[in-house]
Amino acid sequence: MKEATIYDIAKHLGISAATVSRALNGHPGINAQTAEKVNKAALALGYQSNKFASSLRKQKSNTLGVIVPRLNSYVMSSILSGMERVANESGYNLIISQSLELERKEIENARTMFNSRVDALLISLAFDTETFDHITPFIKKKIPVVFFDRVLDHPSCTSVVIDNFKDGYEGTKHLIEQGCKKILHVTGSLQRNVYKDRLRGFEAAMREYHLDFSDENVIFTSFDNDAPQNVMEKISEMTTPPDGIFFTNDACAAGTCILLKKAGYSIPGDIAIVGFNNDPISKVVEPNLTTIHYPGIEMGEIAVQTIISHLEGNLNVNQGSTVVLRSELVVRDSSRRI
Repeated sequence: MKEATIYDIAKHLGISAATVSRALNGHPGINAQTAEKVNKAALALGYQSNKFASSLRKQKSNTLGVIVPRLNSYVMSSILSGMERVANESGYNLIISQSLELERKEIENARTMFNSRVDALLISLAFDTETFDHITPFIKKKIPVVFFDRVLDHPSCTSVVIDNFKDGYEGTKHLIEQGCKKILHVTGSLQRNVYKDRLRGFEAAMREYHLDFSDENVIFTSFDNDAPQNVMEKISEMTTPPDGIFFTNDACAAGTCILLKKAGYSIPGDIAIVGFNNDPISKVVEPNLTTIHYPGIEMGEIAVQTIISHLEGNLNVNQGSTVVLRSELVVRDSSRRI
């Protein structure tokens, strides 16, 4: 079937192709009645605008590429919500993809974004990403890149993060102040800044209060559905169970809390628990989880505002700066002993 063109719409309505083009592109010189007629005719005739050809002519697509580790994450969905709002208000669209925590998938996604001629890239890294090579083409073409949450230090890219070291320290200090002395830290891949910095904060608090810190205090997990059971197995292997656990993920904390209670442990009497992110599950599990509030919506808003300010010539994101957002400890019953 032949593709409908602006000339077909013009012939159908008995107006010029130039008028049709201006109406379809929202030109202020076209009155509302004409614009409505053109758009209705375009829909009826099955007209599809060629955005790709248009972006080639303008050297601008008004599209931002976004790569996240997983879409089924409360933090990431909150960040995307913030991004979507600011992008839409500024006349930009988002192309969103997920790496599924795989570097190879992240590389494929970046290549697709690059070939789609996005105006900018926003990216949060997968668990196992080790190379920056898939980002280099963007830098060479002067396509701005902003990292968020899970970031890489690069002199030509801006990052938007929280203070993960501070949060790791504050969560651990809280458990210590509740009387915990044998504390476990459940975390993810140390290739990522978020987990590495939270572990550094955990270690700093443990050493400051002269508590034992060693590899035995740390459990690494991928935070998949089996993570709570894996944590329980580690605890069951210990001669003396912990009296406090600091999770860097609320879902894992909640799942482990349920399993601990089934095993006869009192929360927080026997084991006090702190999570991370302030997911909705933190207020559903019993007892409610003490956690670190993560400003996901704000992070998404700031990341896109930063990119758009660069694209409009008001800010340079190619100077390797870092934006640090405020996060805070939210104390609830899972850790409150005093």
